[in-house]
Amino acid sequence: MDATITLRVDGEERQLTVDTRTTLLDALRDRLEVTSPKKGCDHGQCGACTVLLDGRRVLSCLALAVAHDGGDVTTAAGLGRGDADGAGLHPVARAFVDHDGFQCGYCTPGQVCSAVGMLQEAAADWPSHVTADLDGPVRLDDEEIRERMSGNLCRCGAYTNIVAAIREFAR
Repeated sequence: MDATITLRVDGEERQLTVDTRTTLLDALRDRLEVTSPKKGCDHGQCGACTVLLDGRRVLSCLALAVAHDGGDVTTAAGLGRGDADGAGLHPVARAFVDHDGFQCGYCTPGQVCSAVGMLQEAAADWPSHVTADLDGPVRLDDEEIRERMSGNLCRCGAYTNIVAAIREFAR
C-alpha cells in the first residue's frame, strides 16, 4: 500500500509517495536522493544512518517514513546550511575536520548528526547511563561523550579523534 507524505528535509519541503513499509533512510536515499545518511548495517546497530528528526537524533533505518509525515529531517549535509553563505560546515563538522575525526568518512555524517543531537541532550541536562550527578548539570567529560556516542561505530577506529572533536566543541 502506498501513501503520500511530506517531509521537510534540510530545510526544503519535499512530497513523495512511498510504500508504507519504506524506512526513512530508504525514502531519503532512494526516493529523494539525499545521500548524506549512509546505509551501514540496516539493523540500527552502527549509527551510520543517524539523522536529526524534529530535533532529536534517530536511526533512520529503523524509522518508517509514513510514521513521520510532516517531520523535519536534518542530515549532516543540512547542518552546514545555517551559515550566511550556505556553504560552510557546521561547527561540529569543522571540529571533526580539525581533529581528524574521520578516516574513510563513511560513518562521519551519522557521527556528526549524533554529536549534534547528544550535545543538545546534554545541554538539556538529560542524563546518560554514566552521568554521576542526576540533579546537577551534565558535565561532558570523555566518559560521558563515549557513552553518548556509543551507538555510532567507526570501522576505521577514529574514536580518539571523534571524542577530542566533540570535547572541543562542548567547551
